[in-house]
Amino acid sequence: MATPTPLREPTFLILTALAREPMHGYGIISDVAALSGGRLALRPGTLYGALDRLTDERLVERDHEEVVEGRLRRYYRLTEAGRSVLTAETERLRRNVEAASERLRARPAGTSTAGGFARGPLNLPGTAAHPTLRPTGGLA
Repeated sequence: MATPTPLREPTFLILTALAREPMHGYGIISDVAALSGGRLALRPGTLYGALDRLTDERLVERDHEEVVEGRLRRYYRLTEAGRSVLTAETERLRRNVEAASERLRARPAGTSTAGGFARGPLNLPGTAAHPTLRPTGGLA
């Protein structure tokens, strides 16, 4: 099975964690948490399932093993194919961010367009523009 494009965030971050140097599972889990600002906390079962899949897809490979305090640590590294996939995905994301940033800079918030549709901030329920009714009947 080939890695889907675009990459899912956990896959992207696992490949990113391995881009600098080979790492063992706990190191990858810690690095992914740091890279995501704490939003993504991989569980060991999820990580090793992903590493098995990425190994089958030849994006990651085992680098070496060592015994630490009686426990085996297996290190993984990014392959050249993995580096290519990560590079392509990074470029795809960069283009998307660039396009969105350009659009956001193109029109100041709150300005109107032809046809009378505002392109500014959305007036969502629960905001000052559209209060939400509480179950008791009062306004939120």
